[in-house]
Amino acid sequence: MYEKDGEKYFVVDSHSHFWDASEENWVPGAEQYAKGWIDCFYGYHKLGPPETHWDWNHYLKVTEEDFVRDVFDEGHVDVAIFQSTYLKEWYKDGFNTLERNGALAERYPGKLLVNGRWDPREGDAGIKQLEEDHKRYNFTGVKLYTAEWRQGSRGWTLRDPEAFRFLEKSQELGIKNIHVHKGPTIWPLDKDAFDVRDVDTAATSFQGLNFIVEHVGLPRIEDFCFMAVQEPNVYAGLSVVVGGLMYARPKFFAKVMGELLFWVGEDKMLYGGDYNIWTPKWQVEGLVDWQMPDEDQFSDYPRLTTDSKKKILGLNAARLYDIPVPAEAQLGANTATGDAEAPGEELVTGSAGTQA
Repeated sequence: MYEKDGEKYFVVDSHSHFWDASEENWVPGAEQYAKGWIDCFYGYHKLGPPETHWDWNHYLKVTEEDFVRDVFDEGHVDVAIFQSTYLKEWYKDGFNTLERNGALAERYPGKLLVNGRWDPREGDAGIKQLEEDHKRYNFTGVKLYTAEWRQGSRGWTLRDPEAFRFLEKSQELGIKNIHVHKGPTIWPLDKDAFDVRDVDTAATSFQGLNFIVEHVGLPRIEDFCFMAVQEPNVYAGLSVVVGGLMYARPKFFAKVMGELLFWVGEDKMLYGGDYNIWTPKWQVEGLVDWQMPDEDQFSDYPRLTTDSKKKILGLNAARLYDIPVPAEAQLGANTATGDAEAPGEELVTGSAGTQA
């Protein structure tokens, strides 16, 4: 647990990976796409502080020891949530599969949660696979990649009737957290397939599900905010926001954080470190230290308090995933007045956002 100035922060990294982009895993004939994909990720990696940069070969496939050291031993993360991304058109055994993630999660119970995935283009076979995956891993979340290529198709939307069938099945199985990649494109995927405008249709239709929009629709931050403010079950996943902007684009980071805090609210923002695009240590420490700039252009944005940072770094995700929070890390634990908030208790802010 990270501690700074007498305050303890329970950190839930809501967006982490354990991928295999090694050359041995590239599909013959699709090498340009497999390499292009991980090269694009590597470009994002370089947006972190120079001292955190890895060489390209190490970046392709980290070991279990690397992961444990970078995330838990040095990265201040208490619980990490694996998000699955298959990309089997380019990677023979998949890029970041449920099976690979699940094998590691089984060795670190209580520290790692694994999320599944589904693709509505797989039809009945996909429904059956989702049921089998859920029976084995009992996950309560999935990661959706609406721009993923499949047999000539270059994407799908949450408005598709078949997507609604998978959302209904998710709800039936108790899979309540729907993480959707809606943000920066990764070559060679199509940017338009990551457009955030299909989220509100699904969110309104399935109010018992939580839609965590990963990367907050960047660069379409206004589109995301004006959609999310009206949907109480839409959340802002801060992966890429922190790792990609906090160091490399500090003024844009302040703008994005300001818009999110004003419209969406601190109760609906979830930290995600996006390992191994970036390591979490510098992100967690940087976010705890960060303050909204005093410049006039940022004067109408809300300011982050210590409690705000505790919510964003872990308490919000803990609430969605029913993760127990130690008493010393709950709100009010280190203050002279006010009772500590129980895990799962509703968090309320004064932002413009409607809170779930």
